[in-house]
Amino acid sequence: MRDLTLDALLAFAEFAEDGNFSKAAVRLHISQPALHTKIAKLGRTVDRPLYIRRGRSIEITPAGRKVQRFARELSASTLAFQSDLLEQESAQTVVLAAGEGSYLYLLGQGIRAHLSANKHSLQLITADGAAAVEAVQSGRAHLGVASLDVIPKGMMTQPLTRVGQMLVLPKQHPLAARRRIRLRDLDGAELIVPPSGRPHRAMLSQMLQSAEVSWRVAVEASGWEVMLHLVKLGMGLAIVNACCRVPTGVVVRPLPELPALQYFVFWRTAALPRVALALKQNLLTHANAWKEGR
Repeated sequence: MRDLTLDALLAFAEFAEDGNFSKAAVRLHISQPALHTKIAKLGRTVDRPLYIRRGRSIEITPAGRKVQRFARELSASTLAFQSDLLEQESAQTVVLAAGEGSYLYLLGQGIRAHLSANKHSLQLITADGAAAVEAVQSGRAHLGVASLDVIPKGMMTQPLTRVGQMLVLPKQHPLAARRRIRLRDLDGAELIVPPSGRPHRAMLSQMLQSAEVSWRVAVEASGWEVMLHLVKLGMGLAIVNACCRVPTGVVVRPLPELPALQYFVFWRTAALPRVALALKQNLLTHANAWKEGR
């Protein structure tokens, strides 16, 4: 392993992002043959296949993912050591992976507080729950935020906040006059829902079926903002997370029969750099800021 170099490790980590030699070579400012050579030599050094070709596509092997993660961690440790040796503030970029809704409604205050107290760079990756977990596991992100049903293996977590569900409907809708709405009141309703296969859609389908409620899809839409706008336009009703900022012209009602979502901040069991610990603390400190004024 004495032939293992940081240069080769970082080159492979860049290639493993999307499994594309030409794109990775451009990002690394080297030729494609040179990148091929680096990665081939790295594979011989670790004595494991790092990727597999399947037709025209490339699949990173489990060993390759471990190498990618190690490369990211080694790079972060090198930057931290350099800053400590020179007695300078760490210039390391902290990477956070979270979903669009989390950035819109849950994390804004924590991110603002972090940036006001820390001068180092902050990089944000927009990713759904599964992709955020993958980003942290691969070492592309230091921290992730998502609603988790199961704690992924090898992850440390801290509860961030719990978010209930609410029904959003136009003011002129007959149900808008009611202060309390049950799931059975939605029988026959036309709902604006995420596309089939999304976790929120699956949860709604299961809960409404259990309550013996028949309903129809009014519109399939991705993202809370779009769903809320379509409600305002009169396209149907929507069930969204209670942290969403509701536009004028609509009515909201809580749906306590639906399960609240527990959001977590998570990271790999490897020790976090100080700048990432600072970000985590700011996110936790301001985790419930979305509830203020409601």
